[in-house]
Amino acid sequence: QVQLVESGGGLVQAGGSLRLSCVASGRTFSNYAMGWLRQAPGKEREFVAAINWNGDTTYYADSVNGRFTISRDNVNNMVYLQMNSLEPEDTAVYYCAKADYKSAGPREFNYWGQGTQVTVSS
Repeated sequence: QVQLVESGGGLVQAGGSLRLSCVASGRTFSNYAMGWLRQAPGKEREFVAAINWNGDTTYYADSVNGRFTISRDNVNNMVYLQMNSLEPEDTAVYYCAKADYKSAGPREFNYWGQGTQVTVSS
């Protein structure tokens, strides 16, 4: 069973940037699409970004497109989320997530880590 551990969250002012990192266990990391989800207080968990198995295709939620960038390092089993121009509405717990396929849509992530808190102050 894959284990996902996120880091890099914190408190930042609106307009600032953060970079989230996720390290995944397992030898087959490079076989699967990876993504980021988030859950704000009182709201359902939602899709943020996805990247296919070799990193040549990415997909973003409309709310973050143009501000966030997902990337991966298959040598070191890492996934990253660079977040720029952060807004108070981005405040949430962010989860690294794994799909069962080489490419995945927003609803196809079945495994996630414990999450890292991101708080954006106005």
